[in-house]
Amino acid sequence: MDVQQLFKNLKKEAECPLCIETVKNPKTLPCLHSFCLECLDRHANFARRQLKVTIKCPVCQTSFQIPETDTFENLPSSFHLNRLVDVLALEDGSVQSQRCNSCGENNTATCYCFVCQDFLCASCFEAHQRLKASRGHRNVLIDKLQAQDVQELIHRPVMCSQQYHKDQPLEFYCEDCKVLICHKCTVVSHNRHIITDTQKAAQEQKMQMADAVAKVKAEIVRFESEIRKQTDLRNKNKVEILNEEKKMTDTVEKLIRDLREHERKMKDKFREIYEAEQKHHTTRLENFELVATQLKSCLDRCQSILKRNFSVEILQTNHAILGRCNELLNVRKPDLYMSPHVHYLVEKKLDLVDRVVVTETDPSKCLAEGQDSKEVKEREETYFVIVTKDSEGFQCYQQDDKIKVNILTPEGDQLKTDLKDTKDGKYTVTYAPQCGGQHRVEILVNGQPLTGSPWIVQVHQHDYQFAFQFGSRGKGRGEFDVIYDIDVSHKTGTIAVADAANQRIQLLSSEGKFQREIKIDGRPWSVAFTDSGDLLTLVSGGDNKLCVFSEDGHFIKHINDKHLDKPRHLSITSDGRIIITDWSDKKIKVLSPDGNDLLQSFSAPDCDKKPFFAIYHQNKFFVSYVFANSVQVFDKTGVYLHDIGCKGSNDGQFNSPRGLLIDKYNRLIVCDAWNQRLELFTLSGKFLSKLDGQYFENCLPFYVAINNGGSLIVGDYSKSCIFVFH
Repeated sequence: MDVQQLFKNLKKEAECPLCIETVKNPKTLPCLHSFCLECLDRHANFARRQLKVTIKCPVCQTSFQIPETDTFENLPSSFHLNRLVDVLALEDGSVQSQRCNSCGENNTATCYCFVCQDFLCASCFEAHQRLKASRGHRNVLIDKLQAQDVQELIHRPVMCSQQYHKDQPLEFYCEDCKVLICHKCTVVSHNRHIITDTQKAAQEQKMQMADAVAKVKAEIVRFESEIRKQTDLRNKNKVEILNEEKKMTDTVEKLIRDLREHERKMKDKFREIYEAEQKHHTTRLENFELVATQLKSCLDRCQSILKRNFSVEILQTNHAILGRCNELLNVRKPDLYMSPHVHYLVEKKLDLVDRVVVTETDPSKCLAEGQDSKEVKEREETYFVIVTKDSEGFQCYQQDDKIKVNILTPEGDQLKTDLKDTKDGKYTVTYAPQCGGQHRVEILVNGQPLTGSPWIVQVHQHDYQFAFQFGSRGKGRGEFDVIYDIDVSHKTGTIAVADAANQRIQLLSSEGKFQREIKIDGRPWSVAFTDSGDLLTLVSGGDNKLCVFSEDGHFIKHINDKHLDKPRHLSITSDGRIIITDWSDKKIKVLSPDGNDLLQSFSAPDCDKKPFFAIYHQNKFFVSYVFANSVQVFDKTGVYLHDIGCKGSNDGQFNSPRGLLIDKYNRLIVCDAWNQRLELFTLSGKFLSKLDGQYFENCLPFYVAINNGGSLIVGDYSKSCIFVFH
């Protein structure tokens, strides 16, 4: 590289980002960016005049406290930038030049000796050349420097700054003091300290830096990936919003121009959909009719032969007849074509409703009574009273007054309210919050906000309190050996426990008293009570099967398990459908109430993890994935919606989520097994609270059920015991 180009590159590298000039007295912020000391102090003074106590790095925007001394001179100097400034001084006449290191006359250096590692003035250089000991040294005139010489100057040894040691290079590193030292320093100041060669110490710390750099690089890759994803999402969101805005504009313009034309086009669309769907159905009917015709033809032929009962004919045609029958019986039957649902949606009607209200009511004088004095609890009905007043503060009633109450839940949903007008200037607002947390109350009187509106109402959620525990590891009655699942009969309150290693199901009272046991040929993987009180059991053994028992322990029947391969857990929906997680194909399967028909089968997109437990509530499936450390939510058709939680131990995070439950307050309860706790969420996935404490110490809460009284029954996998929370 040309030496001038090299100097140009070095000058750019030594440029202060604030003044865009070669850095002077460079100081390095903790974020590792360096600036002129004067520029930093000027930057801090500007911030201080704006009554700020921090400044932001102009490069990376990291915030730093302004020092009480009003100067950043105590910040570390940049070794590399100081070295660059020294080298750039050789080329830039406007910068103070290097001085001779040999004589004490402070003369300007004209050359550099690479052997002595000294800058020399003209007089010292002549003497240097005359001495026999230094005559053969490699010397370079400063105005004749080449690119390689400049690089060597940048990497020249660093000399000790201690008095009387300035001719000594820093060749050692004191491990005790964490500083570079020269040979004299090892004797004078660092005697008996642990001393390491500079290169060896640097190599060790270089490895540490390289490891940190590798981690930072990996983090950068991760963030760049997230940035790309976020950018794509932003762009997608922009396009979607613009498209929807255009659609709205087009729709409005279309309505204004010609609503009838819109009607005609919509009818054409319905006709198009109708014809396409009818075509699909016709094709499928033709396939069914073809197969049916072939079957009937074969049947007629067979019946004719059997009716004639002619032995020779029977013997001659038997092989062909049986072959044709088998062929038709084994032919792949066409599936029913299920039409997609067609909906016509009117997202919002563009109705203009306005009026002029002439009233004595002054919204600034109106008030709400009883709002702050009540303790508001989840799902409990509460109320407050709005009092309308005139400008003088007297209660008044105007029939034309428009009172509007908006109560928003923590998730931004509108809470249903009941407004009762007593015709005397008082309006009673009644509401029942469905979840805990902060609710925003806004009251408008004739379009104007009530004084103090909006305000926040803290709704206290119902908490579960530890009541008692029962059971222990063993083989006796009321003892368990590996609990695989639990459930509670909503008909009788009986608790069913899948006592896996003991190959039985134990039935206990709500107080934990042993009632009876059901012996199982194999291990009971999962249990669930039906609405009628029967017990549905998933059993592993030579094959996997579904068994039905009465609550008194009598076997009723086996259910056809042709749709299952490696079923893991089951649950039952409110309408009797059976949900099973299958580990063979990693799918969630929904069977008809009798278990004979497969109604649905779906899995998470781009997820190769096995589903552990699945439940259904309010047209959504909630599925726990142990190894993905999340709960995934699907709509009623099995389409993935979103995740709840991620790996971790903080609130809202999981380490091996297992059993799931929706309690009577519409909260999702997740058994966060390896974090030894239960976590409670809203149905949309917002973390609410957790159940943890000494009762779960050294435990693994895997399964949870709820009885009619709202008590939680928690099965522990580790200690083989059961906890009850009221």
